Amino acid sequence: MASAKKDLLTLLEYTPDEIRQVIFSAEELKKNRLSSDPLVFRNKTGVMIFEKPSLRTRITFETAINELGGHPINLNSEIGMGKRESVEDVARNLERWVHLIIARTFNQQTVEKLAAYSKIPVINALTDSFHPCQALAFALTLKEHVNEKKAKIVFIGDSNNVCNSIMILSAKLGYDFTVVCPERYEPRKELFAKCQEIARASGSELNVSHDPFGSVKNATAIYTDVWTSMGQEREEERRRNDFSPFQVNSRVLSHAPAGVLVSHCLPAHRGEEITSEILDSQNSIAFDEAENRLHVQKAIIVHLFS
Repeated sequence: MASAKKDLLTLLEYTPDEIRQVIFSAEELKKNRLSSDPLVFRNKTGVMIFEKPSLRTRITFETAINELGGHPINLNSEIGMGKRESVEDVARNLERWVHLIIARTFNQQTVEKLAAYSKIPVINALTDSFHPCQALAFALTLKEHVNEKKAKIVFIGDSNNVCNSIMILSAKLGYDFTVVCPERYEPRKELFAKCQEIARASGSELNVSHDPFGSVKNATAIYTDVWTSMGQEREEERRRNDFSPFQVNSRVLSHAPAGVLVSHCLPAHRGEEITSEILDSQNSIAFDEAENRLHVQKAIIVHLFS
């Protein structure tokens, strides 16, 4: 009997062992880049549907597909998915021509529908709810910089897609995780409860705090992201006011251990959620993480096609 096809939609569907395997595979792919790449995607085509602009996601996925022997097609948002043609029909068409769908969309339901209505793997390359590829790139980068199995991750800012995915990752891998945010921006209750359930099994601890200084006291890594995500532009002024006490700056780092790592999924709004002084400092692993998007995404494709 043929094995069920695999997707990457939220990270919730991956076991801790699968996540560790993807990270280990990414390490090996990085080490042996261009010398012994497994050509699991030889003579295959991957389609990228991007409803949102992209630098890292587009370049790293195109490069990953190319280095694994395949051919990438970038559709941008020109197909008018959900308007000109239903998501379901786009999925039913693509499965007959290509071998992989990579989707960067606003609505999580869009990638879920693409996966449900096509027989080929679907990768969530970012939605408003989750960013699993970014979380995996962070995990690889963390592993490269610290040897602690029991890392303490502090996310300062909006409980957005990146925050959600790093929270899931932390719960699965047994990292302690704290979200530090204004009260009205806390994680969704149902997702937080689900992650707490996973964390009980892995031995990690999840917390929500409103105190950036107290929260970073024992942090292994501090993470932040923009205060206003794509599609929230109308809330920009209010968000800037609400989040201004939550900037990652030298004052926050003075309350953290000396070697604390700092990361950001990029692009950064320098001088808002993080200062240039910190983003460009020796503590920053943000650009290492951006580099690791390539290796992690290659590992995801290898996983989906192995």
